[in-house]
Amino acid sequence: MCTDTPNLLSPDDFALSMADPTRLRILVLLTQVEELCVCQLTETIGVLQPKMSRHLAILRKKGGLMDRREGLWIFHRLHPDMPAWTYNSLRALASGCLNLQPYKTDLAKIADTCLPEGYRIKMLNEE
Repeated sequence: MCTDTPNLLSPDDFALSMADPTRLRILVLLTQVEELCVCQLTETIGVLQPKMSRHLAILRKKGGLMDRREGLWIFHRLHPDMPAWTYNSLRALASGCLNLQPYKTDLAKIADTCLPEGYRIKMLNEE
């Protein structure tokens, strides 16, 4: 999934992007789910949409996320060119968080969030 692109995301940017609890929750969710839209993240994490959009913009600017538009929906995912060390660190952190609150509840709630018609959440461990 990830390639070694050393200048895309520096260690400082990586650490700063995870320094906020909301951004960490977003990143942990996206280690488990292929992509999520703003409304799904807002509903799951329980923050207002403008605040969620600001957090997503920070993560995109730092090189941790990318987005794609599908009609009126904008979906966010981990950046595919994220350096391997960053992706591996994030996966290791997520594996330690997923059985703890609020991460456990976030992952359980994500399946019940709003989705465009015909769209299905794809977990990353699915074939």
